Amino acid sequence: MNDLRMTPGRILGAVLAILAVWVLHDFLEAILAACVIATASWPLYARFIQRMPRGIGPAAAPVLFTGGLTLFVLAPLVFASWALLTEAHALLLGLAAADRAGIEVPPWLADAPVLGPWLAARGQPGALGLLTQHATPQAVLAWAQSLGQFTARHLLTIVFTILLLCFLFREGAALADALTRALRRVVGGGADRYVEVASRAVRSSVNSMLAVGLFDFVATACAYTAAEAPRALVWAAITGALATVPFLGYVAVAAMVLQLAVQGAASPAVASLLLGCAVLLCGDKLLRPLVAREGVHLPFVWVLMACLGGFGMLGLAGLVVGPVVLSLAREMWEQRLRGLDARS
Repeated sequence: MNDLRMTPGRILGAVLAILAVWVLHDFLEAILAACVIATASWPLYARFIQRMPRGIGPAAAPVLFTGGLTLFVLAPLVFASWALLTEAHALLLGLAAADRAGIEVPPWLADAPVLGPWLAARGQPGALGLLTQHATPQAVLAWAQSLGQFTARHLLTIVFTILLLCFLFREGAALADALTRALRRVVGGGADRYVEVASRAVRSSVNSMLAVGLFDFVATACAYTAAEAPRALVWAAITGALATVPFLGYVAVAAMVLQLAVQGAASPAVASLLLGCAVLLCGDKLLRPLVAREGVHLPFVWVLMACLGGFGMLGLAGLVVGPVVLSLAREMWEQRLRGLDARS
């Protein structure tokens, strides 16, 4: 049995651990994201090292792989964000022009209960001016400051995630060995099983994000084309890139629908809205849990709650951390039950 007496050395170690967590708590999101990406891509990194030319030093491998991985992850998101900003600029110009002339609402939509009269009133000339006249300069400045702080914070998180990734790829094998040995001392022989479960859950959750993005791109491309929406492939690429994060894909759908409505294409706008939301709903609520379930071995509803609950608590990294935590909890529970059965 392990000696659990509180010695001065252990008290000092606990105090230092608490202080370290307190110092680094602002970087928790970056640390979790780096650990998730490193764990999910470690098999690829191992093959990358094996195929490295002998003339390149071992210190260059983490840098090169981190650079390639960063490009692979960030390029779609940067493209989606830039394209969305470009479309937003065109949308604002269209809104200003439409506000002067008024937006024609189709009779069948204007006659719709509840929503129809509200849309018809907003389609009158000058309606946009009435909505924005209550916006004070102080409110606009506060919104701009919040947006700037949000952007700066996430850029800082991305920078530190990349730096930590490079460190983890360089020291990952030693860190994993040290962590496994520490877990063996704490939990005994089940440590290797816990590490295996956590690694499999991480990779499965990351695969689910990639699968959702690819599925939403292909499905929304077909949906937008069927709805006769202009630039269907561009909007599908934006939707697929943003849809890797739950609920962000709806932003792309809403922006495209609003642009179509401003241009007077009411029927394509409604069709794109319904089809796009249906695709995103299937991707988030069906495909993501189904793909993640292959690695976490949890019931469908638990995978769904783990993804959404983790995202709510930890942001993007929580999409992976949530299923990992529940998978480890289930593994510990099953091992505990097996131990009790063995004693009886």
